[in-house]
Amino acid sequence: MGAGGPRRGEGPPDGGWGWVVLGACFVVTGFAYGFPKAVSVFFRALMRDFGAGYSDTAWVSSIMLAMLYGTGPVSSILVTRFGCRPVMLAGGLLASAGMILASFATRLLELYLTAGVLTGLGLALNFQPSLIMLGLYFERRRPLANGLAAAGSPVFLSALSPLGQQLLERFGWRGGFLLLGGLLLHCCACGAVMRPPPGPGPRPRRDSAGDRAGDAPGEAEADGAGPQLSEATPRTRPRRRLLDLAVCTDRAFAVYAATKFLMALGLFVPAILLVNYAKDAGVPDTDAAFLLSIVGFVDIVARPACGALAGLARLRPHVPYLFSLALLANGLTDLSSARARSYGALVAFCIAFGLSYGMVGALQFEVLMAAVGAPRFPSALGLVLLLEAVAVLIGPPSAGRLVDALKNYEIIFYLAGSEVALAGVFMAVATNCCLRCAKAAPAGPGTEGGASDTEDAEAEGDSEPLPVVAEEPGNLEALEVLSAQGEPTEPETEARPRLAAESV
Repeated sequence: MGAGGPRRGEGPPDGGWGWVVLGACFVVTGFAYGFPKAVSVFFRALMRDFGAGYSDTAWVSSIMLAMLYGTGPVSSILVTRFGCRPVMLAGGLLASAGMILASFATRLLELYLTAGVLTGLGLALNFQPSLIMLGLYFERRRPLANGLAAAGSPVFLSALSPLGQQLLERFGWRGGFLLLGGLLLHCCACGAVMRPPPGPGPRPRRDSAGDRAGDAPGEAEADGAGPQLSEATPRTRPRRRLLDLAVCTDRAFAVYAATKFLMALGLFVPAILLVNYAKDAGVPDTDAAFLLSIVGFVDIVARPACGALAGLARLRPHVPYLFSLALLANGLTDLSSARARSYGALVAFCIAFGLSYGMVGALQFEVLMAAVGAPRFPSALGLVLLLEAVAVLIGPPSAGRLVDALKNYEIIFYLAGSEVALAGVFMAVATNCCLRCAKAAPAGPGTEGGASDTEDAEAEGDSEPLPVVAEEPGNLEALEVLSAQGEPTEPETEARPRLAAESV
């Protein structure tokens, strides 16, 4: 991404129009994470009308979440090709159309294709571009910005769950789906405000796709290099990759991806099953739906607070350990509350779960941004979401089948808690091992104590455009202009020590 960080001159603005972008990210994140959980309020009505079991009905939320995560690489490619704003506008229309068409469904398969596939794809095309644009606008305040944007999930969850219950009681599930489809059109308004941040100084003329996307490594250097280099830069753009698979070789990314896969197996299961678990325990329907609102209220406070805490100078280098602590706390909450049956015990579980869940939500993307760096974040995010989609397709549906077979929620909470706690332990141990390997690695030329895989890749990406320009015969005129201005080219710089040695 062009505004990758302070090492490239002036960094992201950390304010200004960025606050508007942050507000749009707040709304988009709320719909992306809150909507699939809020739809679970309609499950009992769907089970009654379609004569289906809970596991079959739970596939609606699972497919929606799988599309949200599994289409991550597709979203990355579309953002790189067309930019954030057009992709988000199209996503808002798809999300709305999916719920409107679902209100006319006569079979569960039609619900899978409309509410599951179409709405999930639309939410994905809004969610990922909003995070990419947020990273373009914030650097120094990025942990706080991520925490505030992530707070949209609990805010919308606490509002959408009671709203869904009211819509179900007044208009039935068909009328509720129709009205929720209209509500999702707000995603189009959020996409309309996603303009790229202004670069430092005068900006040369660029192709529209590259200007909108703003996520190609090396474009920031071209912006500040003057008109002579910018004329040669377009010849290097065809070499850009729409999806950077080389990020998979980064140790920090591999650790993070494995952690997210384990986490996604169990993190969403308690929230999806909570309402029906409470109803089966004898809690009235309205009170059962309010449990998700309790989770949301606690989550609202936890996410911004945790984001501000992670932004402190002493804690920011240790954010991966803070993330692993949040995962461990969430897993232990599930394990300790597996036998909760009274309403008071369920309220206590919701408070503890909301606190730990909020910490996970506030830190998860900040950890990824810090691990892979800004230029590789779009590709890394798409690949991580794809892995998470596989886990989401395994976790909640398997939990639903166990509920249908055993008629017991206790083992579900034990399994979900164990998976999330294991993810936290793995994250802490693997991060510590990677740090030890980095310290033990011999220092290369120009490095102090060795550099991480991501830093090496970023350094290569920063110096890539000049060698490419030098190798192409059509760019010799641009190099001659630079040499006449007294700016040595990279091959010339490498040749000077050799000439000096020959003269001696």
